[in-house]
Amino acid sequence: MSEMSFDRMIQQMTPSIYESLKRAVSLRKWPDGRMLTAEQTELCLEAVMRYEVENQVPEAQRVGYLQRRTCGSANDVPPERAGLARDASRD
Repeated sequence: MSEMSFDRMIQQMTPSIYESLKRAVSLRKWPDGRMLTAEQTELCLEAVMRYEVENQVPEAQRVGYLQRRTCGSANDVPPERAGLARDASRD
């Protein structure tokens, strides 16, 4: 696929097509159950990512988003999990 036609496809992509491609990448299969090839997965993922940038999808809703957490932040770690990473050899 030429770069020009890929760009055009992204510009014409509807939200429902975006969601369908996003789901296909997530499940690694098409809606009819056929598995995506490695090349199809790569192209679909690129299309999804470019759609998200073009349409200013909020970062937290983008594919592959991971929330950043600060290590040991009092608000992020529940009390029952606090200290799990301590050095037990110093006990």
